[in-house]
Amino acid sequence: MPSLSFKKRKKKLSDEKVTKQKKEKKSGPFKAAFLENYKKVREGVWAQKRARVRLHQSFKRSYREDYVRKLSVPGLLHHAGDTFVAIFKNWKLFIPLIIFAVIFNVVLVGLMSEDTYVQFQEVLEDTNASIAGGEIGNFAKAGLLLISTVTTGGLTGGMGEAQTIFAVIIFLLIWLVTIYLLRLRLAGKTVKLRDGLYNAFTPLISTFMVLLTAAIQAIPILIVVFLYSTAVQTDFLSTPFYALVFFIFAAAMLILSAYLLSSTLIALVAVTAPGLYPLTALKTASDLMAGRRIRFLIRIIFLIMVLAVVWVVVMLPLMTIDLWLKGMIEWLNGVPFVPVLLLVMTCFTFIYVAAYLYLYYRRVLAYEDDK
Repeated sequence: MPSLSFKKRKKKLSDEKVTKQKKEKKSGPFKAAFLENYKKVREGVWAQKRARVRLHQSFKRSYREDYVRKLSVPGLLHHAGDTFVAIFKNWKLFIPLIIFAVIFNVVLVGLMSEDTYVQFQEVLEDTNASIAGGEIGNFAKAGLLLISTVTTGGLTGGMGEAQTIFAVIIFLLIWLVTIYLLRLRLAGKTVKLRDGLYNAFTPLISTFMVLLTAAIQAIPILIVVFLYSTAVQTDFLSTPFYALVFFIFAAAMLILSAYLLSSTLIALVAVTAPGLYPLTALKTASDLMAGRRIRFLIRIIFLIMVLAVVWVVVMLPLMTIDLWLKGMIEWLNGVPFVPVLLLVMTCFTFIYVAAYLYLYYRRVLAYEDDK
């Protein structure tokens, strides 16, 4: 019996040895295949890194001809004019979009109360009576009212969390639908607003992820605003040396956010392309903006100036007429004429910004660069 058990144990050990050898034989080709695939993946990653635009190298001096990239795009005025032409040429698409956005904002977010607008008027009237002796005309009053109400955008003040979420979603939809409609129209295709409303929301989550990245990149600006408000309350800036230190710090933080956001704004346009992931859009936008950020920021500043002029040219006469009519006809005081106009202008502003950036993105993308 002992000899029999010994034979069994010997046979069991031999079987285990054979099984181990079989596993080793099998693991050999598997390990070789794994190493081969790993090398291919690593080479692909490094190929992608080498393919990206790198204008500067560590521990190496950069010359101007190394980091300045050529770009052939229309001038500032021409670009702004082309954007207006693209919008007004397709007014049958964008006017219903504005009406659609206004209705949804009124229903889901809320309109600025007429009482709030009347309070602005009353404060202005009191200031006019006490300081200017009642000599401020309707045109000047309209200008001051425009300045005081433009930040509301025609929306209700003190929005709750749900209203804020709805407002963000609505304006994201305006952004996506505008770019979708322009992409198809510039491609020479016939498109209706319902096509944009049904099909443009596919990259909504990707757009939100890029927007979240932009919010993170804007943290330096928020830090500057917070520190500035704290410094004003504590009289920290009353000392010239501390004021200089704060100015240098604020300038550095603003430059950092501007540098990061310059490519993220283009990524918000690039991510609307079908099948493009957020990280890929961010990388693509960073490559497109490399060496071109300052020129792009100049266009953004010009865009803000153009919108400011449009708001003044459109809203100032309308608010003057509103003040004149409500001064003559008493029952018109309860009609929310100006809040509705402010909301319409806010929706138009988002459409114009989306079209402005999309046209610039198309021209940069179409430009053949030797980098």
